[in-house]
Amino acid sequence: MAVLIKIHPDNPDARGIKQAVECLKDGGVIIFPTDTVYALGCDIHQHKAAEKLCKIKGVQLEKSNFSFICYDLSNISDYTKQFDREIYKMMKSSLPGPFTYILEANGNVPNFFKFKKKTIGIRVPDNNIARELVLALGNPIMSTSLHDDDGIFEYPTHPELIFEQFGNKVDMVIDGDLGGIEVSTIIDCTTTPPTLVRQGKGTF
Repeated sequence: MAVLIKIHPDNPDARGIKQAVECLKDGGVIIFPTDTVYALGCDIHQHKAAEKLCKIKGVQLEKSNFSFICYDLSNISDYTKQFDREIYKMMKSSLPGPFTYILEANGNVPNFFKFKKKTIGIRVPDNNIARELVLALGNPIMSTSLHDDDGIFEYPTHPELIFEQFGNKVDMVIDGDLGGIEVSTIIDCTTTPPTLVRQGKGTF
């Protein structure tokens, strides 16, 4: 059964962040808040955790479209190939924010994650908890939106109800107050010009 911990969304306490990071480093799967909806996440270097996350979502790892939650733009360059100045300016003006940018992956992306895919979704959410987790972990978090199993509400928002529903599937649920119901906007930056893949909370 998962552990439910409360972390203040504006001023995340170091103790709570440390507890969550230890869970991630131990191969745990967590549920955490972002600037859009609550998300499932694991350490990108934990293969077993990635497989567990896929099992929860009901998808195969090699066919998954998960994103990397990063701390900032410098974090992004660690896992992507060079992109042009205009894309950088667009990202700089909108991040942190509710966007997922699809970029070409470089060799630092774990092989089990990219398989035959040469691209990676990158997120820098405008959420202190998510970014502090990445900063303390030292590398991105592999992430995907949390969907409601029963379909009553597509994206569950209340942490305690999320804990009741998913607590037997994950290792930790972070209560960072009510979550949103609108997903991120996805922009494919591997095309010229960049292409809007999904309209969400962010305005492209």
